[in-house]
Formats: sequence, structure tokens, C-alpha cells
Amino acid sequence: MTAVEALHVALQQSFSPDSNVRDPAEAAIKNLKNVPGATNMLLHITEERQVQYEVRQAAAIQLKNICRECWIERTSYLGMPLPAIDGANPPILSEEDKLVVKNKLVDCLMNEADKSIRDLMAETLHCIAIHDYPEKWPQLLPAMLQVISQSSDPSQALRVHNALLALRKVCKRYEYKSREARGPLNEIVMKSFPLLLPLAQRLSDPTENSLEAALMLKQILKIFWSSTQFYLPSGNNPDGSASSTPSPALANPSAMEPWFEILKAVLSKPLPEADQPKTKEERNAWPWWKAKKWAAQIMTRLFSRYGIPSYAEEEIKEFAKYFSQNVAPQFLGPICETLNLRPSGQFCTDRLVHLCLNFVDLAVELAPTYKLLKPHMDFLLYKVCFPCMCLTQEDIEEFENDPHEFVHKQNSPLADFYDPRMSAITLVQSVVKHRGKDNMQPFLAFLTEILQRYNAADDTNKNHVEKDGALLAFGSLSETLLAKKKFASELEGLMVSSVFPDFNSPVAFLRCRACWMVQRFSETSWSDDGTHLRNLIQLVLQRLSDPALPVQIEASKALRFLIEVDGADVTLLPVLPQILNEYFRIMNEIGNDEVVAALQVIIDVFGEQITPHAVALVTQLSTAFKNYVDAGEDDDDAAMAAAQCLECINTVLKGTCEHPELYTNMEPCLVPLVLQILGNDGEYLEYMEFALDTLTFITYFPLKISEQLWEVFPLLYKAFDGWAFDYLMLMTPPINNLITKDPQHFLTGTATFPEGNAKYIDLVFSIVSKTVNEDRSSESEQRKALSLYLSVLHNCTGQVDSYLPTINDVVLAKLGQQVNAENAATRLSIFQVVGSALYYNPQLEVAELEKRGCTHQVMTQWIKDVDSMEKWLTKKMTVLGLLSVLRLPASSLPQSVVSLIPNIISTAVTLTVKMKEELEAGHKDDDDGAIEAEADDDDDWGGYDEDEDVTNADDEAYMNALNKV
Repeated sequence: MTAVEALHVALQQSFSPDSNVRDPAEAAIKNLKNVPGATNMLLHITEERQVQYEVRQAAAIQLKNICRECWIERTSYLGMPLPAIDGANPPILSEEDKLVVKNKLVDCLMNEADKSIRDLMAETLHCIAIHDYPEKWPQLLPAMLQVISQSSDPSQALRVHNALLALRKVCKRYEYKSREARGPLNEIVMKSFPLLLPLAQRLSDPTENSLEAALMLKQILKIFWSSTQFYLPSGNNPDGSASSTPSPALANPSAMEPWFEILKAVLSKPLPEADQPKTKEERNAWPWWKAKKWAAQIMTRLFSRYGIPSYAEEEIKEFAKYFSQNVAPQFLGPICETLNLRPSGQFCTDRLVHLCLNFVDLAVELAPTYKLLKPHMDFLLYKVCFPCMCLTQEDIEEFENDPHEFVHKQNSPLADFYDPRMSAITLVQSVVKHRGKDNMQPFLAFLTEILQRYNAADDTNKNHVEKDGALLAFGSLSETLLAKKKFASELEGLMVSSVFPDFNSPVAFLRCRACWMVQRFSETSWSDDGTHLRNLIQLVLQRLSDPALPVQIEASKALRFLIEVDGADVTLLPVLPQILNEYFRIMNEIGNDEVVAALQVIIDVFGEQITPHAVALVTQLSTAFKNYVDAGEDDDDAAMAAAQCLECINTVLKGTCEHPELYTNMEPCLVPLVLQILGNDGEYLEYMEFALDTLTFITYFPLKISEQLWEVFPLLYKAFDGWAFDYLMLMTPPINNLITKDPQHFLTGTATFPEGNAKYIDLVFSIVSKTVNEDRSSESEQRKALSLYLSVLHNCTGQVDSYLPTINDVVLAKLGQQVNAENAATRLSIFQVVGSALYYNPQLEVAELEKRGCTHQVMTQWIKDVDSMEKWLTKKMTVLGLLSVLRLPASSLPQSVVSLIPNIISTAVTLTVKMKEELEAGHKDDDDGAIEAEADDDDDWGGYDEDEDVTNADDEAYMNALNKV
């Protein structure tokens, strides 16, 4: 049996249900990276059509993994070698194996018809190109272009498509590169675009309807996208580096016109219903809809980057002016035609609607395009946006049959990037905000009419979906409506007549919307004696136990907004225990960070009243955290809720800090939780910050440190030394607390590690030394680490004499580096340590300074830096340290100190007087710097005239930052 045949058998056996067969096969496959020529064998199996499909696919996966892992030595983004995986660094492929792969891979990819295997090969090519193109693989681009040049031959359609796929993978490498690093991409554009342009023109012809054409066109548009991500391509210098001169397209905008025509043609292309797949899922994946999506995505991105001249950098001003006056207006027709597909009963993908609405959103801000849109605003608002905002039948079925998924989608942060409902809401908000003079009053009248029609209809004729959409629209405009007196006075009526009744509606999604409306309009002014507010709170409380989970979620979120309204506590306090129970019941049902955040607000606001429930709260939250963490790998919502649980625990701890006796009963829940986060080699790194905050609370406020709590100490060091170096600033407070609360346990305690035992004090000294001597640690981190020396010296009097040499070695070496630093902060931290050491034992510390021959220099610099001291601790330790020198017998003082005694006394007295004056003066807070809120011009509908471009300081700052990338 040949080596290739043996590998083929191993790949086959890796699918065996029998572990006795499967395990040896998997071990052999795992060892392939150590076998010379393995990549060539994998390629041979991958390209062989007679081989079983699953085996070919497995070979392609292994080839990709080996090339990714073994092409070059793995390094971090800083260029440092990464630690070994499984205890051993992977071998690096030989130059012979690399050459064979590069020579054979392109041809295999060109001929591959199966999408899955083709994509794996393309990803392998991408992995190699990252390291070798163009310097070590100059023949790659010519090979791809040679295939693309045969596009006129129908028999070469597959090879041309695959060459385009490969080209996109290479271009993608440079998609986010800076201008200076785009030299190879500029060369690709200069050599490939003359071939791609006529091909794209032919493929976008209205008479071209084949799927092959759509697939190739989609790849060309993706190449165009990658090539123009941050910059329009420019030329190169003679050495191949990117030229600093502007892109030819910027100097001559009309040069881009053929590409704009292609994008318009793709967007405008009619797609007859009869030609399309039957199911929605198949249509969403259909290549022609994908091509339209990429065309819309490119145009929207170009519009946002270059379409608003007021945001443009100087070098792109002319192009931006050309784009805004000539290009953007041309696209409004195809964009609006696309948006009219659904109102006219035809299909359009959600993603395409989303992108087109984003384009219109930009067009509303630009005067030339808004003028063209203005006659069509009724169509856009009432026929496009409002239907998008309404629930679909799929939404309602999901609400009723899969409420967990419904809640997940409604709260997904990714919805802004794909959901047409979100882009419709954003467009409505922009229209009302920027062009309110023309559109706000008619749109509000449209929504009001829907609500009136609903209220007037009998139960069988009520359009529940339409009402839900109207309330969503009203709620989305809450910021504008609450800010204007003319509307604010009418909001009470809106809530009472159209929202209050829905809390008891038989339609579950209307009950859900009513709870959501409370969140948007919690600041509504109530004109009655408080009855409306009390009723509203009662209605929300009832919905906490609603049969429908989404209603429970929205009700729990709504309560956090009502809780801070004046007078709400009267209704809520008597039922606080029941409220807490409802929240925990909901939290046990689903992991939702906003529900936990709402609970946190309740705990924060009712701090005093929470104390009797504190232990139960922490117990419940700890249990919820563990449950959410267990589900976290598969459930992003649960992972976010887990973090929120820890934050909520810290809120409880903060609220009960005046009752430290409660902490004793909380420790059995909290210490295992902290140990879990610290003790799993960084598996729970995302929760580290919250765990360290918790640890700070439970080590600071209790009167003594429990035996169980000391178990944390070795794990803190192990985390610092292994994977949590960046968390030193948060580690230091609990370590200081442990030293301060129980110095004897700290001095006698030892930690057991695989390499042996280590004293706790040695671990602390290791943390300080590593931080101060580590290049990647900041000055503030080094100062924080030095504070650990203070804790040791202040709390272990007379017991750490042997550690004074180490302390001086570290701080004086650092002082030598800092002596000329303009910022004295680190020097002052060092002098705190020196002062503490003198106060601890002046005789030993002076001897340490004398031993190094630096007493006079240290004292002189210290006294010189007194004027820079602002913090009370620095001044205090300076006074105590300097005066400690005077405790020594005059006969024992070295001459280096004797000569400075007048300055020492003068400095100590001056500082003491200054501290006394500061203490007597105290601190004064005033509101002289407060800024009064500007009165709202209630007669102004808001926004800009049709001849004005919308300007926004935040957007301008963002674009300026983007232009500098």
C-alpha cells in the first residue's frame, strides 16, 4: 500500500463509529504535520473525483489546517513567538513541500466544482498568500489573470469563477490595510480591473440571466468591495510601495463612471418570479439576489465615505462633490425601485431592503438627494418604512411558539446590521430629526389615525399588527417627542388611551409592546394626583407574571424606568420581596442581560430596603451566574447575562457595606464563584474584572479574613503570572486587603505549585518585581505594584527585615531610570516606599542606602520633588520617613545624611504645616461651572431646509478619524 493509499484509508476510518478503528486513524491524521510530503498527498486526495466526497472534504480540511499552522512560526500581533500548543511547537513545512503546494493548489482550485471543497481550497490559498504573496509567490497573480482572460469561452466558466474567487481571497488580505501597506493591492487593481470591467459589463447586461453569470458577477463585486474598502486604489512607486499621490479616480471622478453603471445595472435588473427558487431560504441564497446585495452594499459604503462633501478630507473634496451631485442622485431611482418590490407584491431579501434603507437614510442628509426624495416621502414612510416596522406572520408565530428565539432576536446587537425593521426605524428617526419641517406632522397624524381607527373598531375588525407598528413608531421617536412641549403635553393622553388598555389585551404581542412603551415614555409628565402612575406601576407588576415570556422580559425591563419616578417607591416597596422573586423566576427561565441590569437598578435604588434580602439575592445571583456560564458557550445572551449577574452582586455588596456582618453569610456563595473564575487558566477571562471587584469587597469590609478566602491568594498569583498580567490594577486592592487584615497569615502562608512551595510574601515580591521590570507594563501599573511594598512595610513591622535589600534593589533601580523624567509621579511612588522603609526601620534603611552609595542623591532628589507632591499619602510618608532619620543617634548618622539634616527638618516642617492648612481648609464643591439647559424653541419643527446638507459634529469627527486610518 502506497503512502497516499494509507492516508486515504486513515481518512476513511476517521468516520468509523468504532472507536478502535477511529482513534488510531485520528492519531495518524493528527501526526500528518510531521510527515514530509503530507500536504502533497492531501492535495492529491482532495482533487481526485473518484474518491468518496467526505474523504475529499476531510483531506481539504487537513490541508488547510496544516498550511495555517505550519507555514511559518506562529507569532503574536507584536511579532513575539506564541506559546506552544499541547506542549510542543508545530513543525514548519519544508520549502520543497511549500513549493509543491503553491504550484499545485491554484490548478486544483481552478477545476473544483464542489462549493464546499472549493471554499476550503480558497481559504488555504488565502492562508498561504498572507505570508508569501507577492514576494515569495509572484506567479500567483499572473496565473489567476490568465484564467480570467479566457472569460469569453463558455467552456471555461467554472475556471473563471474559481479564479475570481481566488483573486477575492488575495484582495481580502489588504481590505483593512493602511494606505502605505496597500502596494500589492494597487498592483492587483491595475492589472486585473482592465479584465474585470468588461467582464462585469457583459455579466450585468439585462439579457444575461444565467446562474454562472450571477456567481461570477458576485465575485467581481466582492473584489471591488475589498479593493475600495478604505481608499480608492492609487498607483505604486517604482519600488512597488503604495504611492502617496491621490487615486486616479479622485483626480478624475468620471473614471469610476463605468463601475457606477455596472452597479446601477445590477440593482435595476428585473428578476422575474418564475425564474426564482420557491422557498424564502433558497431565494436569500440565490446568486442574483446576492449580487444585488453586494451592489447596494458598495453604493451605501461609497455614499457614507464620499457622498457628504462637508465631511470629506481636502484631497477627496472634488470627488465627494462629484459623487453627491452626479452619482448619488442617479442611484435613487434603482434604490426606490428595489424598495417598491415588496409594496407591489414581489419578493426582496431582508438584507437588500436593509441596505437600500441605509442608502436613503444617507440621502436624507444630503440636500441634492433629499430634494429628489421629497416628493416620494409619503411612499417611503407609509409604504416602505411602516410595513417594515410591523410584525410579520413569522414574527407572530415565533412569538407564540418559540419565545426564547423571539427574545433573542429582539435583543440582538447584530440586528442593526441586517434587520430591515431596524433600518426603517433609523430612517424614520432621521427624517423626523433632520427634515421634520416637511415630514413630522404628517407622519404623526398618520400614526394617530391608526390608533384612533383601532380604538373605534370592534374586536373582530381591530388590526393588532398595525397598532403594534404605530406604537413602535411613536416609541422610536420618544426622544424628539419628549423634548418638545407641544408633544409632551399630549403624551399622557397617548399612554392612557392607547397603551394602558393593552396591558390587559388578549393579544400577547400588544401586552409586550405596552411594556416596551413604558420604557420609552417613563419621563411622561402626569397631570393628575398620581393615580395614573400608580395604575401604570400596578399594570407593569402584573405583567411580570404574564403567560408569555417576551411580555415578562419587557415588563422586567420597564420597571427599571419607573422605579426612579417620584412617588414610585410608595407602590413598589410593599411588594419588593415579590418583585425580587419574579425577577429570579424570569432569570431562571432565560439569560437576558437587560433583565439582570433592571434588577441591579432596583437593588441600587432601594439599597437600604434591600439589606434584609441581601444574602438571598447573592445566593440567587450566584446560582444564576453558574447556570448562565454553563450555557454561555452556545448562548451569547447567557454569557452577557452572566457578566451582568456579577455586576449585580457587586451592587448588592456595595449597598450592604455598612453591614459587614452580612458578608460572612455571603462568602459560601461568593468565594467558590471567585475561585472558579480565577482558577481555570483564563477560561472565564471575560468575568475577571467583576470577580476582582467582588474580591475587593469581601476582603475589605469584613473584620477578618476567613480561611476559605485565603485560598484565593495563590490563584491570584497564578493568574497574574500566566494569563491576567493586564489585571494587576484590579488585583492589587484585594492583595493589599489580605495583607492588612491578617499580616500573620500572610507572612506564614505558603502556596503549593507543581515546581514547589512558595511563601505568600515571596509571591507578592515576585508580582512587584515582574511588573516594575516588564517593558509592557505602564507607569501607572508599576506605581500600583509598588503600593504592595507599602502594605508589607506598614503591616509587618519588625518581621520583614530580610526583605529590605530586595525592596531597595527594585525601587532604587527604577529611581535611576526615572531621575530625569518630566513627570514625577513614579518617583513620588518610589519615595513613598523609601519613606515607608525608613519609618519601618531607619537604621536598616539608611544602611541599605549607604551600601549602595546613593543616600545623598536619593535624599536630595526626594526633597527636590516635594513641590510636586499633591497626594496626602505621599506627603505623609515623606514627613514620617524624613523624621524617622532623626530618630537615629547623631553619632550613627553617615556624613551624607548629616549634611542634609537642616533641609530634612525644614522640608518636614513645611510639609506638615501645609498638610495642617489643607486639612483645616477642607474641600469645597460648588455649581459655578454648571451649564444651564437651553430652552426649546417650541415653534420649531426641527431639522434642516431642503437646500441644506445635514451637519453633525460627531459624524464629522468619526469621518475625520476614518480618513486617517
